[in-house]
Amino acid sequence: MKSRLTSVVVIISLLLLFTGIGICQDKVSASDLVDKVGQSSINWSAGYIEAVGIGSPPEKLAGKINARPIALRAAQKDALHNLLEITKGVQVDSATSIKDFIVGSDVVDTQINGLVKGAEVSDHQYLPDGRAEVRLRIPLYGNLAQTIMPLAMAKSPAAPAPTESVPAPSVKAPATLSAPVVYTGMVVDARGIQARPAMFSRIFDEDGRKVYDLANVDREYAEKQGISGYTRDLTAAPTNQRVGVNPITIKALRSSGSGKSDIVISNADARQVRTSAESASFLKQCKVIIVLD
Repeated sequence: MKSRLTSVVVIISLLLLFTGIGICQDKVSASDLVDKVGQSSINWSAGYIEAVGIGSPPEKLAGKINARPIALRAAQKDALHNLLEITKGVQVDSATSIKDFIVGSDVVDTQINGLVKGAEVSDHQYLPDGRAEVRLRIPLYGNLAQTIMPLAMAKSPAAPAPTESVPAPSVKAPATLSAPVVYTGMVVDARGIQARPAMFSRIFDEDGRKVYDLANVDREYAEKQGISGYTRDLTAAPTNQRVGVNPITIKALRSSGSGKSDIVISNADARQVRTSAESASFLKQCKVIIVLD
């Protein structure tokens, strides 16, 4: 009798535990840039990876009090598997995914598995047919970025080839030069060019010269919030606190790289960014937002 009572207490404790932790699911905004992979997703705007798992209790336990905890454990195991798979597929830059760093490196494989196993339960529910559903989530940045960033810097892909352009007509230089504009951030309108998000996307000018990449940033900022923010809303992007009160807004010309996460802007726009009195500061602090379809 005492053993049976102890089992009931353990089961109820498990139910309370999952009930308590299933309250942090966030509502996805319509402007969030989200990549869906089955029921799992990468929310590039909010900065997290989330996976769903489904679990069923053994048929012999159907309708019994200990069926739910067993279904929950099975769902969590399934969610862990799905979370690991979607995490491996995250695009790091235009040529590399996390899976590319895992292949051939037991150290990286162990680190990524450890991060996934530490995922938080963002939501759970019981389904009418007796199964359980669990959602697990890990931050896209923070520890994951800290693990991947040194590898990405060591294996930086080549710059895109420059495009041929017609030389601009010569213009007589003004007698006096005005002071450079002070920008507090940068918004890149990359809609309509098939550009895709990545943890560490890069920006180049038409001649293939670097405007912005990991070499520009303070590692602490990049690990905390990513090298660039992402959104689908061009109207709201310039007022986002990430880019400050006076961001420069630039229209991208094209995307590049196999992952389409390298972005090319005009030489004129690149020049504006480089000559801004505060460009080094806002780039260092990752005050960049990219708007995608």
